[in-house]
Amino acid sequence: MPFPSVAYTDAPVRESDADAILLIVPTPSEGAPDPDGWDGLGAALTAVGFTGATGSFQRVHVPGVQTPLAVAGAGTDPGDAALRDAAGVGLRQLTGFAHVAVQALVDAPWRPLAEGAALGGYRFADYKKKSPKPRASRVSVSASAAPSASDEAAVAAISGAVALVKDLVTTPAEWLGPADFAEAAVAAVDGLPVEVEVLDEVALRDGGYGGILGVGQGSDRPPRLVRLDYSPEGASRRVALVGKGITFDTGGLSLKPAASMVGMKYDMCGAATVLAVFKAAAEMQLPVQLSAWLCIADNMPSGRATRPGDVLRTLDGTTVEVLNTDAEGRLVLADGLAAASREKPDLIVDVATLTGAITVALGTRHTGVMGDDDAVASYLAAAGRAAELAWQLPLPDHMVDDLDSPIADLQNAKIGDPAGGSLFAALFLRHFVGRVSEDADAARIPWVHLDIAGVGMNKSAPFGYTDKGVTGATVRTLIELLTAESAR
Repeated sequence: MPFPSVAYTDAPVRESDADAILLIVPTPSEGAPDPDGWDGLGAALTAVGFTGATGSFQRVHVPGVQTPLAVAGAGTDPGDAALRDAAGVGLRQLTGFAHVAVQALVDAPWRPLAEGAALGGYRFADYKKKSPKPRASRVSVSASAAPSASDEAAVAAISGAVALVKDLVTTPAEWLGPADFAEAAVAAVDGLPVEVEVLDEVALRDGGYGGILGVGQGSDRPPRLVRLDYSPEGASRRVALVGKGITFDTGGLSLKPAASMVGMKYDMCGAATVLAVFKAAAEMQLPVQLSAWLCIADNMPSGRATRPGDVLRTLDGTTVEVLNTDAEGRLVLADGLAAASREKPDLIVDVATLTGAITVALGTRHTGVMGDDDAVASYLAAAGRAAELAWQLPLPDHMVDDLDSPIADLQNAKIGDPAGGSLFAALFLRHFVGRVSEDADAARIPWVHLDIAGVGMNKSAPFGYTDKGVTGATVRTLIELLTAESAR
């Protein structure tokens, strides 16, 4: 298991049989007495200059404590988000111990501590000949009250979901092509009350999925579409999730520069996120009807590859002139959004590492969110509760004309014009979101587009429970959103 098992304990951590202790410490008040049971802790922290600031971590020695001890700072206002991050910081850095006991020196609920510990304790089974010191495989969390069964289930499901995203996206592309990804999706939901359908290249051609086929036709590894369905009894809301799953993105014939191609195994992060969130919802038995569409292809150059200027016919009959084969994510999502729309769900959410422009606009911590205003507001509210950063961007009417092609219904790129690249891509996707009824004048199905190209991969220093590498961003927010949808 790539993340530690986390359990509640009602015993103080000093009485545990753990191999190491992690204390979550707020910024100390001047002259405050030592916490009960921790005589000498204040002096020890002062001696090493530990302030309890958010993100801080320190190994310390307290007289009379024989078990290795570390502290992680929770800042001046240790709410759930700060506690989660502090536990994550501690488990990331307190390595070499199989069993770690965690306790906050403030009145703290179990769930954020447990969630942070599980997320921060994730480890990828890498390919190094000599692996670094391992992170804990077991964590005991002492808290002010025992967790509910639903909280325990949520921590396990959420931690597993983030770990699944990280495992899939970190795996080298040579071992995770479209067919491999489809098989991994089937295996991930084995034993859950879900239905799975995998469309191979023949079924995609017969079904009219021209966007996915056009992107994948240059590769020796044919594309796939995976559909997952979870339909619990009594569910009144229907949500569809659509994910971009480019298992490797060379840019196709519009070939990327060498440096830009490094890390492009990460371009299937959206589909991995959709799969993981779908699985977590089923494990948590959320009373919401859920479908997931994983749009999977290898974007490779060859004599068979789509050429700039070729025209593809997508699932809903729209023709698209492909001016840039490196703007391929929107082509596979076009088919996925059209397929999801046919079932008239109450909400569609697509997730994609779609544009480099989103990183220019928002950096690497904020997810770019676009779509129907009310649906976007619901997502942003869920992001606030989950403490994941997100920001709404507009869908300007004046840019719609930029989508027009002289020979087809749409063009997939604005060649030579980088302005508003993320907005152009989202407007392109909106075209494929269906109507709430067969009436041509009916409103579009509520839709949210998440551009995670900036947040899906952390290329800088670790922070909170987030390592360098794949982040699992938006997983917790999407689960929070589905929980809210199930309660409507």
